[in-house]
Amino acid sequence: MSRLVSSLLGLLFLSGLLGCLTSPLLAAHGISIDGKLKYPPQFQQFDYVSTQAVKGGKLVLHDLGSFDKMNPFTLKGTPPFGLETLVFETLAVSSLDEPFAEYGLIAKDIEVAKDKLSVVFTLNEAARFSDNSPITPEDVKFSLDTLKSDLAHPAYSYYYQDIVKAEILDERRIRFVFARANRELHMIAAQIPVMSAKFYQKYGFEQKGGESALLPPVGSGPYVVAAVKQGKSITYKRNPNYWAVNHPVRKGQFNFDTITVNYYKDQIVAVEAFKAGEFDFMAVNIAKQWARDMEGSRFRDGTLIKKVFPHKNNAGMQGFLMNTRRPFFKDPKVREAMGLALDFEWTNKALFFDQYRRTTSFFSNSPLAATGLPVGLELEYLEPFRPQLPAEVFLKPLTPPVTTEKEGVRPNLRKAAELLAEAGWTIQDGVLKDKAGTPFVFEILLVSPSFERVMAPYVSNLKKLGIRAEYRTIDPALYVEREQKFDFDMIVHVYGQSLSPGNEQRNFWHSASADNPGSKNLAGIKDPAVDAMVDKIIYARTQEELTAACKALDRILWYGHYMVPNWFMDGHRLAYRDIFRQPETQPLYYNYVQLLMSWWLQDGAPSQP
Repeated sequence: MSRLVSSLLGLLFLSGLLGCLTSPLLAAHGISIDGKLKYPPQFQQFDYVSTQAVKGGKLVLHDLGSFDKMNPFTLKGTPPFGLETLVFETLAVSSLDEPFAEYGLIAKDIEVAKDKLSVVFTLNEAARFSDNSPITPEDVKFSLDTLKSDLAHPAYSYYYQDIVKAEILDERRIRFVFARANRELHMIAAQIPVMSAKFYQKYGFEQKGGESALLPPVGSGPYVVAAVKQGKSITYKRNPNYWAVNHPVRKGQFNFDTITVNYYKDQIVAVEAFKAGEFDFMAVNIAKQWARDMEGSRFRDGTLIKKVFPHKNNAGMQGFLMNTRRPFFKDPKVREAMGLALDFEWTNKALFFDQYRRTTSFFSNSPLAATGLPVGLELEYLEPFRPQLPAEVFLKPLTPPVTTEKEGVRPNLRKAAELLAEAGWTIQDGVLKDKAGTPFVFEILLVSPSFERVMAPYVSNLKKLGIRAEYRTIDPALYVEREQKFDFDMIVHVYGQSLSPGNEQRNFWHSASADNPGSKNLAGIKDPAVDAMVDKIIYARTQEELTAACKALDRILWYGHYMVPNWFMDGHRLAYRDIFRQPETQPLYYNYVQLLMSWWLQDGAPSQP
């Protein structure tokens, strides 16, 4: 499962019966994939928050680029940082110290049919939107119907594809009906962000252009939008009448009175602004900045702190993604050659200060990653597709190209040249050309100038093969638009994964999403074997089946050479002013925003104006 933009889930199975339903139900305060729960009914708070946390103060953050809309659920435009997390809520929320569990929020009770073909949510009577109107089953139905429609980002329709419909049972209960049994679909249903039907029926869901595009939305979350400077900053104010302030899944969290997000042109400018005291906290995703730029007198005297916070997240895959809709990337031999041109060992040492581990799977840092050779159920899933799959899927573990200090990248480039020749590309007048005389020329599109130093040596290696590659950094809004339209040759992309992959895999890899603008099938993959493994992931009945399907998919994608594997870390690099207090216990499966929302300001700590 994923957050559509990245989140981990968990649920609890429930006990009890509901006589009006056709199938017996298991009812409780939460749900999980494996039936196990850490937190019992009437639990008071999560273990990774603190009873010492106090409300108050101002938090100032940053983001890059700009924003131009206040609806995070549509395709066009860019919403501001934090809008979905701070203003909107879901029926249930994940526990960050369990891999597969979720506990009710807007839904106080979740009832899963034994046949897994439906789920009933009983809404909390106290649940309110920020305009103090109650959250009703009509709002939940409106949310599902809208997100499945063509008004919303297409990723939602993929994710909720097997939720057939919503049926309002009475003034507090709503049932979701599923197309077929799916061990995680009730969890996916609980992730649906609940929107105010009254608000969007009045103002329109798309809110096209002008002032309406920046109209602050009505949500049920802990914050409301207090001030907006288009593209420059947004300020969220803690709702003093927030309905769930004392709810067990919210206690000890969202402690800041206001959260302001200021926008900067790029990460380099942002780092200098942080060091100058313009904002309070930042996640650093550039190794050089962490090693070289997060230094100075303010770090030495403790005014600023930098620390790596470990996590157990599935790291997924980051890599140079090739658009197979482009003629020169259609042949897998060409794509394999692209991978051979990356010298990771030199890059990690010379540019990254040895901070990273090489990515060796599409499910890195998790038990879902394929290892060794396929056996058992994994092999059984792959076997019907043996004739059309590369032999390496069955004969070779997932192994990225390596370079040695003695020979460097030269042996890999020789192998790359052989693959290109087999694909019909040869050197003619010093330039790599196909049989028709077309030169191999392509563009690498970047969203951050910090990646230019990584691309320079990679492009230099490609030049040795006769390939002319150019890299270019463009405005973030334009980058998103071109990505959504598949208007690129190569980009750097991250496929985040949870420990329970599911419906989002259809949006990542399935043939059905390849031609739909806005989908995350950015490589344009259309492969029956991939489609079959995606279906096996989605409809897995046991953890064994899920793991086998993920490993089988991992092998097919790896030896399809759709991405040049990059690198990952099993921790969050965070820098912050020495004004915070933190819980003693940290979560296990989390993003840095979730972590920050459990912090609070020290008594008397100075805040930014």
